[in-house]
Amino acid sequence: MERRTDAAMKGLQKRDGGKAAVRHRVKPSKKVSHAMKHSAGQAPGTLHHTGEEKTGKPRITVFGYDEQHEIDLGVSGIAECAGLLERFKVLWIDIDSLHDVALIEEAGRVFGLHQLTLEDILQTGQRPKIEEFDDYLFLLLSASEYDAETGDILDEQMSIVVGKNFVLTFQERPGDMFDAVRARIKTPGTGIRKRGADYLAYMLVDAIVDTYFVILDSLENRIDALDQDLFSNSGRDTFQSVYNLKKDLIQLRKAERPLREIINRIIMDRYGVIGEETAGPFFRDVYDNVILINETIETYRDIVLGMYDTWLAIVNNRMNEIMKVLTTIATVFMPLSFLAGVYGMNFSVIPGAGASWGFYGMLGVMAVIFAGMVLYFRTRKWF
Repeated sequence: MERRTDAAMKGLQKRDGGKAAVRHRVKPSKKVSHAMKHSAGQAPGTLHHTGEEKTGKPRITVFGYDEQHEIDLGVSGIAECAGLLERFKVLWIDIDSLHDVALIEEAGRVFGLHQLTLEDILQTGQRPKIEEFDDYLFLLLSASEYDAETGDILDEQMSIVVGKNFVLTFQERPGDMFDAVRARIKTPGTGIRKRGADYLAYMLVDAIVDTYFVILDSLENRIDALDQDLFSNSGRDTFQSVYNLKKDLIQLRKAERPLREIINRIIMDRYGVIGEETAGPFFRDVYDNVILINETIETYRDIVLGMYDTWLAIVNNRMNEIMKVLTTIATVFMPLSFLAGVYGMNFSVIPGAGASWGFYGMLGVMAVIFAGMVLYFRTRKWF
């Protein structure tokens, strides 16, 4: 796991000099309900964007490469990429932000994408899936990253279109986990420069999977810290920390679980644009990592549920101790209150009431009763 974590950490370095990009937490449930609300009653293939409202211009980055050459440039429109398809062995076009519907439509026209594919790209918050068309393979994945500044797990929908000699990636927000892939493309003699678009797709999917190891590493640190704090501090803050950890694991499992089915279908179904030499050894390695991630999430989830039960047991035990002390005090003072009540009654004749030693005698009797009851409780080990 350490090897995978190191590789993923390199992939998490952002283009702004290595600082993690700060994003706002997106609640998947709201995204799904928002998409359903806008899709209700509309014809299939109707294009509209669901997700964060933005007004900025999307960024289009183009990578073209073969064994001898590579380019990295930004373009203003998809039409500029059409002429590059014949120049390079593999063309990778990365589009940040999905709010420009016209841009997504243009990409569909240039690369021959089905209208339903474009609809899936624009409607964020969907369940990950894989679909094969005549000339390309469409992967809709959920990518997760750990924000070290806020401690949040950030989700976004990642759409990948794999053609015979091109790959399109559509992201919700700028900044991603693909910098390690870009670095390998720019390095002459690397394996990615010698292989086709299916291998690039493998590298992208592998980079997405690697980020889960980074998240699991951060969750493991939180679990260890919380486990040490659990017995020394069982207050409301500790419960909130356990609850937040449980929510993060559920969110992570929801994003990761469909990956297992998608990678398995790539291995077993032998899609046309994915060569056997890539689907066999390489995607099988990704599948093994997905299985490991899934098992680790389930293990962490069991640990967190156990911590929740432990917190409840500690709180209940502390409450029982408090109730035991209060019950002991109340029980000890019951006979003393009885005697004080009897001798506080307004009768003219009360034994010892008129004697000079009466008050002190009553205090003595109370002290003997108190000491006797405490001694009895101690011999019974009630406290």
